[in-house]
Amino acid sequence: MGVSRGCLLCVKVKMFVFNLIFWLGGCGVLGVGVWLAVTQGRFATLSFSFPSLSAAGLFMATGAIIMVVGFLGCLGAATEHRCLLLTFFLVLSTLFLLELVGLLVFVTCRDKFDRYAQSNLKEGLQLYETEGNVGLTRAWDVVQNEFRCCGVQNYTDWFEVRNRTWVPESCCLQQSDICQVDSASWWKEPCYEKVKRWLGENISAMGIFAACIIVVQVLGIVFSMLMYCQVRRAEKYYD
Repeated sequence: MGVSRGCLLCVKVKMFVFNLIFWLGGCGVLGVGVWLAVTQGRFATLSFSFPSLSAAGLFMATGAIIMVVGFLGCLGAATEHRCLLLTFFLVLSTLFLLELVGLLVFVTCRDKFDRYAQSNLKEGLQLYETEGNVGLTRAWDVVQNEFRCCGVQNYTDWFEVRNRTWVPESCCLQQSDICQVDSASWWKEPCYEKVKRWLGENISAMGIFAACIIVVQVLGIVFSMLMYCQVRRAEKYYD
């Protein structure tokens, strides 16, 4: 029984430290989200159908979920409570399965996703510089300035916004009084393809980040089940 208790203590310490790091990581992600919300407002709101889908919102939601899961794991490890350990295991396993399903759906329906995303972003152009859509306007200006692009599929996407030959100043190579109506001074590359290309060029970094998340989740699932089994075995021994 001494060996079993020693194993339980070892797993308990590892799981507590693991979840403490997990919880602190969630605090960091939440903090980034709050900072973006305070300094940038609804910064990355480009979507028409999902106006609340911003960088700040995603960071805060992700951070909050990580903090709750991490706290649940720490509490379960500290108290050796089987119900908490099982809840932590089920929650983390569910999140892991949802991520796998989401990845599978994205890979198999990538073409449909591309078409929907482009259509949705084009609808969002209609809200540019309209009342109550400062975040969307700012986001489009930043994207077009940073990526040196114009429109979703083409700079002509902006013509439908004002029903004339016109683009925002963020589409101009150089700022001038006539740059918004002078096609020779516009960026010609479409923003959707340019951002997509940038993501493709940085896929290795995103792959490493995703792999780290998967490893952390798998370790959490394994530690929680090991500790659950050790606690159950100890309870049976004392009974």
